[in-house]
Amino acid sequence: IRRSAEYFRHALSKLQSCDLFDEFDKMNNGPILGHEEEVGRRTTFRLFYPESVFSDPIHNDPNTTAILTVFKPHDLRWLSELLMGDKINTNGFWKKPALSLIYKPYQIRILDPFIIRTAAYELLHFPKVFPKNQKPKHPTTGIIAITLAFHICHEVHLAGFKYNFSDLKSPLHYYGNATMSLMNKNAYHNVTAEQLFLKDIIEKNFVINLTQD
Repeated sequence: IRRSAEYFRHALSKLQSCDLFDEFDKMNNGPILGHEEEVGRRTTFRLFYPESVFSDPIHNDPNTTAILTVFKPHDLRWLSELLMGDKINTNGFWKKPALSLIYKPYQIRILDPFIIRTAAYELLHFPKVFPKNQKPKHPTTGIIAITLAFHICHEVHLAGFKYNFSDLKSPLHYYGNATMSLMNKNAYHNVTAEQLFLKDIIEKNFVINLTQD
């Protein structure tokens, strides 16, 4: 979910209620608390990775299923150490991962790598091997969430997912202070490929786009 709260309000105003769907997905540490008007009050699935998961119990929702998106072996080791009560090894992460989980073990799932591979190789057409002088690219959590939705939902709506590089100072998310300039500099994502993918699925009506142009 990307872009500022105003885009969410505009998109969700087209619906009777943003809580009306059977499935409602959010990514990473996108909060509900304080943003109910923009993103609703319910999250069915929350995709996350170790560097992005909530650690503050204030954000706990017992009805949410938290799905670990695995990008590297360290991610699985991290989850195992947390669940087993072992000391957390924080080496190998681009920033310090969470040292505790607000979710109960029964709430946690691991995303099938098939979904990430499908997003990377079939939808974004990434090469399976990158040249040594290039950083390997992987899909953003947003694209992975769309790919998952295509496999489990009869109908997919997009609200607020948009890259606005005409204004690099514009918000990247509906929360926090990150701007589009941060994504523009990110060497691990191919935003051009993601923009083309979003444009394609919207033009072909594979999704119902609620985002303001």
